[in-house]
Amino acid sequence: MPSVEAILSGAVLDADQSVHAAVAEKGSVVHSIGPDESVHRAITRMSEEGIGCLVVLNGQRQLAGIVSERDYCRKVILMGRNSHGTRVRDIMTASVVTIDITSTLRNAMELMTERRVRHLPVLDGGDVVAVLSIGDVVKRVLGQQIQTIQDLRTQLHSQAS
Repeated sequence: MPSVEAILSGAVLDADQSVHAAVAEKGSVVHSIGPDESVHRAITRMSEEGIGCLVVLNGQRQLAGIVSERDYCRKVILMGRNSHGTRVRDIMTASVVTIDITSTLRNAMELMTERRVRHLPVLDGGDVVAVLSIGDVVKRVLGQQIQTIQDLRTQLHSQAS
């Protein structure tokens, strides 16, 4: 059984693990929409799937942008637009911040913080293979902390016996 010191030394988030590990845990379902679809359709899909964004793929299935609930609020509701008549291409963020699947979780956290984004499309050879959200990162951090606490409790219990 590892010592308390060994458990505590490993308690820090392994931020240098690859994004691939987080994607493997989360799954690689990519919810997408075309740029010519209505914003109403995009919001409906997000609601149905319980997600906060969709990647926008062009006719060649290449990343053209990302559309989020934030885009909807700022570019449709606040501007008095109609969600049925407005196209995704008119409100999407075209300059998408992405991360490569071989990058580290640390890189993902830095990008999300510096660029103030909540969703990072994950690319593998130019193809979108997943979307990593700030919630996914928090879940991973909390999971590691919970495991450390459980390991410490087990160690302390065995020492007390």
